[in-house]
Amino acid sequence: MLKTTSTKLQVFAWALTGLVILLAVLAWGQGVNWQIVPISTLHLFPIFGLIAFSTMWAQYMVSAGRQLLKVNSSALKLYYNVTGYLVLACILLHPGLLTWQLWRNGGGLPPGSELSYVMPGLKAFVILGIINLTILLLFELRRAFAKRPWWKYMSYLVDATMLSIFIHSLRLGTQLQHGWFRGVWLFYGASLVLCLAYIYNQKLSSKPQPNKTKHK
Repeated sequence: MLKTTSTKLQVFAWALTGLVILLAVLAWGQGVNWQIVPISTLHLFPIFGLIAFSTMWAQYMVSAGRQLLKVNSSALKLYYNVTGYLVLACILLHPGLLTWQLWRNGGGLPPGSELSYVMPGLKAFVILGIINLTILLLFELRRAFAKRPWWKYMSYLVDATMLSIFIHSLRLGTQLQHGWFRGVWLFYGASLVLCLAYIYNQKLSSKPQPNKTKHK
């Protein structure tokens, strides 16, 4: 039974991730009217941000499902490895392509080029994006520091960063300002909050309770 549950969760993980990536591509494609060839880099870079967050959202949903079904994390090792590298590539390409194109256009180097690319009222969300990127890249050091006792705080920081990315994307994402995909994105945000609440509740409930000394 355990093996069957593990297999079903793996199928669910891949299917969910494929679905959210497909939705991101559809939303982006509609946003550029499917004029893919030729396409400007400034029209291309948003798709990588959409795929990155969508994939990370799926990872969180799968993680919550794994805990709920009590499946060992080793059963999803391949899934986490593949989607992890996908996310890393996307979070590098998303700002990287924008930075490169702005530099080619004579906009200078970041963060000034990115700040000048948006309206004054949105500059704070650009800065938020830069902070988010820095935290996610630092998280890639987990292979070296994951066993350190202080690393758990980095995990908490990444959880907070997910919510920050949601806000950053909702304010700056062209495909998220109206239409059906905005509704999908709001669902991602709401379900992410519920997912984090469940995960942290599980962590708290699994902590050993201190022994109570009975006084005579």
